[in-house]
Amino acid sequence: QVRLVESGGGLVQAGGSLRLSCAASGRTFSSNYMGWFRQAPGKEREFVAAITWVGGGTIYASAVNGRFTISGDNAKNTVFLQMNSLKPEDTAAYYCAAGLSGSHTSSYAYDYWGQGTQVTVSS
Repeated sequence: QVRLVESGGGLVQAGGSLRLSCAASGRTFSSNYMGWFRQAPGKEREFVAAITWVGGGTIYASAVNGRFTISGDNAKNTVFLQMNSLKPEDTAAYYCAAGLSGSHTSSYAYDYWGQGTQVTVSS
């Protein structure tokens, strides 16, 4: 079992920045990659970014590419999502997830999920 705890969400004005953190504990060796997803009210959960524990390879959704940066601290089993130039359309609950195998952009490839942290961007 892998436990994931997100933090760092909040209210920010458009153009501002936030940094989300996701701390993993438990059987962290049972995951090969970590991802961030988000879900706005009335919308489906969508992929944001992912990173592999080994090699640090990253992938981003087109909507956030160039504005968001995912990074990881292997020693602390923690993944970060630095969000810059935030837009009102970035408002959503952001979820951290851990997976072992599969397409990193698909929620079906993730086995463990955090409870989520709310990000609200005002115009």
